Amino acid sequence: MSKHEDIINYILSLEVGHKISVRGIAADLGVSDGTAYRAIKDCETLGIVSTIPRVGTVRIEKVEKKSIDTLTYAAVVNIVEGTILGGKEGIHKTLNKFVIGAMTIDAMERYISPGCLLIVGNREEAQELALNNESAVLISGGFTCSDRIKKLANEKCLPIISSSYDTFTIATMINKAISESLIKKDIILVEDIMIQNPVSLRVDTTIGQWKKIIIDKKHARYPVVDDENKVVGVVTLKDLPIDASPNDTIGKIMSKTPITVTPKTTVAYTAHIMSWEGIELAPVVYGKKLVGIVTRRDVIKALQYASRQPQVSDTLEDMILKSFSYEIEDGKVHYTGNITPQMLDNIGTASWSSLNMLISTIGLAGLRLKNNINISMDSIMTYFMKPVQVDSNIHIYVNVIDVGRNFCKVEVDMYNDNKDQIAKSMLSARVIKK
Repeated sequence: MSKHEDIINYILSLEVGHKISVRGIAADLGVSDGTAYRAIKDCETLGIVSTIPRVGTVRIEKVEKKSIDTLTYAAVVNIVEGTILGGKEGIHKTLNKFVIGAMTIDAMERYISPGCLLIVGNREEAQELALNNESAVLISGGFTCSDRIKKLANEKCLPIISSSYDTFTIATMINKAISESLIKKDIILVEDIMIQNPVSLRVDTTIGQWKKIIIDKKHARYPVVDDENKVVGVVTLKDLPIDASPNDTIGKIMSKTPITVTPKTTVAYTAHIMSWEGIELAPVVYGKKLVGIVTRRDVIKALQYASRQPQVSDTLEDMILKSFSYEIEDGKVHYTGNITPQMLDNIGTASWSSLNMLISTIGLAGLRLKNNINISMDSIMTYFMKPVQVDSNIHIYVNVIDVGRNFCKVEVDMYNDNKDQIAKSMLSARVIKK
């Protein structure tokens, strides 16, 4: 086992909340500061340590990526640029909701519950009430708290955070952070769908052994790794020669330049690459070492699942497309809508980038609407004829020219109310097959 892996295992053995430093790790394990630093950074990527301003790097419980609709108190500290006054041991607990303490103590008590965050000013009785009800406290206005409240927070392991912002600004900042997290919910990564600890073959595995594995495991595509578990190839039945001997090794017939992805690669990008290269399986690597596999079927299922999810928060495209409606006329999809202020450039007309985004998004939407297929953008060529003012009503016509096995061609025309042509575009989209 390498020194790097020794350090990661050592950090994993530490208790949650234990403070970590480069010099401390280097001294404890007898390694260089550079080796300790790189290992700590990898642990941060793995989600087992976190660096908190004014606190340092601490060992944390690994948080599942998909719990994006909640925040930890540590995240709140970063969001509001806060200072931790007490209760540092509870900084990585998750908050369920936040409450603004703008009422009397009697009325406030019914809203405070375990796991919430009370946003309040320099009201000591409200701070004490929250802590006694297993709730953390965020003090607005840059105020501090008494030593008695700090002691109570340390006993309860509930953080007290102070921020220089006012209560309204703090609530707005937290709401924005939650909204951005919800948008990220739609971004599915390979690590969310990959098959972990997959069966792999060695370079010296014989074809006869491989055939036995195929019968046992019921599938024929496998990554090939070396003695250090690094991916060196991929083998499928397509690679098997007709005259191959059972004693021949996999290393002779495997594809030696496999296309790999990492756990942080998006599923959408993976789908595009797998479709473009015509591959059914991609090894997932971390530092060249095999950590999983992803198949085309897994990718398609994930994209179909994401498309069925309710829209939890608006992206830029969602906000612009909200003002558009569509109908089908003479085989063409006709979209109608207005130019919104978000689409303007610095001279007050609709920007090239927003119009191009509008054309490409509506072009693909029209293609999906008529043919119900999974597609990704391949190329676009757009010609602009006239500037467009804010609040202008525009008409976009989507005409599907050709739908083939691998590619689709779409013509998109944009007009104003006077039937003057604003833009014309030709799109090419790639079909993502199952």
